Amino acid sequence: MKILGLETIVFGVEDVASCAAFLTDYGLLPVDVTETGGRFEALDGTAVVLAHASDESLPASIGNGCMMRKTVMGVADQATVEAIKEELGKDREVLTLADGSIESTDDSGFGIGFQVTARKTLDLAGEISNVPGSPLQRPVNHRAIQVDKEQIRPRTLSHIVYFVPDPVKAEAFYVERLGFRCTDRFEGAGPFLQPGGTLDHHTHFLIGAPPFMHGVDHFTFHFGGPTEVMQNGARFVEKGHQPFWGPGRHIFGSNWFWYFNSPFSCLIEMDADMDLLDENSSPRVAQMGADTSQAFLMRYRDKWAPGKGTTAKGAYE
Repeated sequence: MKILGLETIVFGVEDVASCAAFLTDYGLLPVDVTETGGRFEALDGTAVVLAHASDESLPASIGNGCMMRKTVMGVADQATVEAIKEELGKDREVLTLADGSIESTDDSGFGIGFQVTARKTLDLAGEISNVPGSPLQRPVNHRAIQVDKEQIRPRTLSHIVYFVPDPVKAEAFYVERLGFRCTDRFEGAGPFLQPGGTLDHHTHFLIGAPPFMHGVDHFTFHFGGPTEVMQNGARFVEKGHQPFWGPGRHIFGSNWFWYFNSPFSCLIEMDADMDLLDENSSPRVAQMGADTSQAFLMRYRDKWAPGKGTTAKGAYE
């Protein structure tokens, strides 16, 4: 299956205005947004879509307060859409929508959709470090930090993480029916899954959890590098949004991360610099825990500078 990755995540919310303000603060670009909802796009056009919870066109909620109604995946061509429709139609209802996309559910009850991708191809340099001895360096006289940049924007929709009652069953659906593969695994929790049309370490992570937790743990977009994660995250905090975990760097996937509370009954992450893997890589296995979930973790603090009557020793106590 030529599934490229996430195209949109659709939420049904009660307070469209506050959710719209949150996504705009995060860095997404509002497109055709009204009091009933709209799109919030990354630079490549992948997006979060908001609608009011009462919108009858939305797939049903799985319950537990989960606001995510559908995860739409982009595919390479219409032939792939038709192949997925034929495969899923063997044992479940598959709807064809007016825009040519299809809609169904996975084996955990989550709404899923598939469409020919509309994402734009990006030609933007990412963050490069000046490392002694490295053949790849920033150009001479290139200033790495732009403190006056009005808004840092995410580049593309990265991944989503589900809490699932039966991670073995959930994994089998994505691997056996849709052609995903496991790139790494937390033993006793679940797999990181990569679809066949991308090299990204994962677009889905499944975590086994009790039925009352059934829902979404978090979702995230890729940013242009760790500096954008740090800088945009700090601005997000300054706008009043509550950090949850990070900043830090994961081990599985290697991506830099910073998680925040969101109005979507789940977390939202900012990430950057995820591993790219092909079929020659082998999945690693580890027990989920603090030592395996991150290589290091930092703590945000207010900006500080040396000043009169201040010592370095006092500043760090």
